[in-house]
Amino acid sequence: MLILDAHLDLSMNALEWNRDFTRPIQEIRQREQGLTDKPDRGKGTVCFPEMRRGGIGLCVATQIARYVKPNNPLPGWHSPEQAWAQTQGQLAWYRAMEQAGQTVQIKDRAGLEKHWDLWLKSASTTAAAGNQNTPIGYVLSLEGADSIVTLAHLERSHEQGLRALGPAHYGPGTYAQGTDATGGIGPRGRELLKEMRRLGIILDVTHLCDDSFCEALDHFDGPLWASHSNCRALVPHNRQFTDEQIKALIERGAVIGAALDAWMMVPGWIKRKTTPEAVGLKLEKIVDHIDHVCQIAGNTLHSGIGSDLDGAFGREQSPGDLDTIADLARLPSMLKARGYKDEDVTRIMHANFVDFLRKNLP
Repeated sequence: MLILDAHLDLSMNALEWNRDFTRPIQEIRQREQGLTDKPDRGKGTVCFPEMRRGGIGLCVATQIARYVKPNNPLPGWHSPEQAWAQTQGQLAWYRAMEQAGQTVQIKDRAGLEKHWDLWLKSASTTAAAGNQNTPIGYVLSLEGADSIVTLAHLERSHEQGLRALGPAHYGPGTYAQGTDATGGIGPRGRELLKEMRRLGIILDVTHLCDDSFCEALDHFDGPLWASHSNCRALVPHNRQFTDEQIKALIERGAVIGAALDAWMMVPGWIKRKTTPEAVGLKLEKIVDHIDHVCQIAGNTLHSGIGSDLDGAFGREQSPGDLDTIADLARLPSMLKARGYKDEDVTRIMHANFVDFLRKNLP
């Protein structure tokens, strides 16, 4: 089963965590032994060999750099220009991986079809889905728009291949308000959405607070998705979607990627204190969130995978029976055990997001 993962922070990990994703996961973990600057040192779950082993031949990969004003306690850059420069450094890493034959950027439908056909052939001729020489495709996304200094920078990003954008991340933002914040998108947010519509950039509503979510949907009539979000009915927190929000996304034809960050999977998780073993968290728990979306929709057309497995956490904040991202390959059997048919499993694991891109890429 080929897999599309709709949210991975690859470049952030490569540059800020100093991880060489071309190397085996055990080697990456070994090089981090004794380091304490990040909570997930020695516990990472993502690298290119493991993605290939799990059949994850296509992903949505991010640029991310938050701008923080003096009164903002969150970590980030002290000017939009610095944030922009950080995203450009991340882009340089993606380009380097392309030159090394590790990845290929997907900018349009023709590129998508060519790459997907390559992986289909690779999966049919090798024991594992996709051999270790097949490049991994990525669609470039921006998580949080603070680094967009002006709308001219957005156009430049689009020329660089940016195809999706989430206006906010955590806290207050320049163009919208994110997780744990309140408030709408305001005039600058509306200008951003208008320019995104002109350029054909997908709106990622992940991380938008309730006020900004509502206003964004009112002011944007283009394609939208939620790359990595779970269900508030199962885990009460403003980071998750309410049933009404899920219904609104379904009405707009969106796909919602289920995220594997442990605190988003089960209620009551306390970061850096709760452990997967203490609460018995297993990979199968994500099927509850997937199923909840499917039950609301009445079909399987709006569910996908957006693992976020390299989103500043590792095995300490992942399902206890997950060692690496390759374990996503175990999800199809779990879905089938819940009564999902082969066609439905295929839709969830890749077809919904692939079809969305077929419709909305240039």
